[in-house]
Amino acid sequence: MAKTTKGEGRQFCLPRDGNTVSTEIGKLPADWSVRRFDSLFAVKQGKQVSKTKRIGENQRPFLRTKNVLWGGLDLSDLDEMHFTEEEGKRLALHSGDLLVCEGGNIGRTAIWNGALPNCYYQNHLHRARLRDRGAADSQFALYWLWYAFEIGNVYFGRGNVTTIPNLSQSRLCELPLAVPPISEQRKIAGVLGVVQRAMEQQERLIALTQELKKTLLHQLFTKGLRGEPQKQTEIGPIPESWELTELGKVVDLFCGFAFKSEEGVKTSNTQLVRMGNLYQNKLDLTRSPIFYPDEFAQRYPRFVLKVGDLIMSLTGTSGKEDYGFTVEIKVLPKTLLLNQRIARIDLISERLTKDFLFYFLLSRKFLDYLYPTAKGMKQANLSTHAMKRLRVAIPSVDEQKELVGYFRTMDRKIEIHQAKVDSLRTLFRTLLHQLMTAQIRVNDIEMVS
Repeated sequence: MAKTTKGEGRQFCLPRDGNTVSTEIGKLPADWSVRRFDSLFAVKQGKQVSKTKRIGENQRPFLRTKNVLWGGLDLSDLDEMHFTEEEGKRLALHSGDLLVCEGGNIGRTAIWNGALPNCYYQNHLHRARLRDRGAADSQFALYWLWYAFEIGNVYFGRGNVTTIPNLSQSRLCELPLAVPPISEQRKIAGVLGVVQRAMEQQERLIALTQELKKTLLHQLFTKGLRGEPQKQTEIGPIPESWELTELGKVVDLFCGFAFKSEEGVKTSNTQLVRMGNLYQNKLDLTRSPIFYPDEFAQRYPRFVLKVGDLIMSLTGTSGKEDYGFTVEIKVLPKTLLLNQRIARIDLISERLTKDFLFYFLLSRKFLDYLYPTAKGMKQANLSTHAMKRLRVAIPSVDEQKELVGYFRTMDRKIEIHQAKVDSLRTLFRTLLHQLMTAQIRVNDIEMVS
C-alpha cells in the first residue's frame, strides 16, 4: 500500500488497484504521477496597475485577463504602463511561459509564444515557467488546466471565495496536476493540438469570409450590378437608377414592451430578447437570459416574435458600435418576447424585399449614416422617430433579388465553416476529457495524415 504524501515533486497516492492508482484527483494509470503545480512550474504574479504607473518614460505593453483566452492570446487591444528596468527583467515573458488568469474566468490559460518584444503582464495574471523540460510539457499542462477548470471541475472550490472569485498564487502553486510520462504528455498535447489548430483554421476562414462579406456589401450597395453611372446622395454614391426614400415610407418600426422584472421566473419556454442577445448581428439566447411565464404569449401577442421578423437593437454605449445590430429570426427554439430597447422592422411597401432590407441595414453605408443620429452622453439611444427620416436606397426588385443571392452565398460559406468549428469543438472537448482521464491512451489513437 502506497502512503499518502504531500510536498514538492511527490505523489498524492492512495491504494493501488490493478493497473490504476486512486489519487485525490481520481483514478489514474499506475505509471502516471500527481504533483503540485509549483514542483513543475515557477509561479510569479504580474505588476499592479495604477494611475501613477501610467506616468513614466518606459511605457510598455502588458497583458490583462481579457487578452488571455483558453489556449490562445488576443493581442489586438493591449494596454501600457511604466516598467522600471528591474521590473522588466523580473517580469519578462519567455517563449513557452504559461499565463494563468487569477480572476474572471479563473484558471483560463494560454502560452506565450514571443509574439511581441518587451511585453509584460499585470497582477491578475500568473506567469508559470517550466522548471525542468524533462519532467513536464507546457502544452500538456495547458490542456490539463483546460480540462480541470472547464470540463472536469477538478479544482472546484479551490478558488478563493471573495466578492470576485480568484485563484491566488498560493492556491495555484498547490494545485495537483496529473503527470503522465513525458513522452505521453507530448503525444497527448500533439493530438489535442491538431484538433485545436483545425478549429483555429476554420475560425480564421470565418473571419476572412465575414470581412469579404462586409467589403461586398459596401461595393454592391455603392455600384450595384448593372455597371451604370452613379449619383451622389446623402448616404454616398449609389447607382443612378436606384431610388432614395425615407425609411419610414417603406417600413414600420415597432418597439417592444417594458416587461416588469418582478414578473419573471427562473425558467420557462418564454424568453425576453434583450440587447445583449443581438450582439454582432447574431441571436444568442444564452447571454444573460430572462424568462417570463408562458402565459405572457397569450397576454401580450403583439410582442411575440415570429420566424422571418427583423429586429434591431436601439441602445448601446456612446462612442462604441455595440448597438444598431440587426438580426433575422430564422428559427424559434422557444417563445420570444420583444424588449422595449429593440425594434421590430415591418415592411409596408412592395417596392422593397425584406431580404434586401436586411442586408442593407448591415452595410457600412447605412450604419455610418445611422450612428450619428443616436442621442445620449454615456448611453447611446436610437430614436425610431428619427430613424424613420433616414434614407434607404432601393433598386428594382429583380436587382434586389440578385444582390441578395450574392450575400446569401457568403452566409452559407460562413455557416459551413461554423458547422465545422462546432463539430471540431465537440471532438476537442471529448478528446480532452478522455485523454486526461486516461479513458483512451494516445497509443490507441490512429492519426490520419
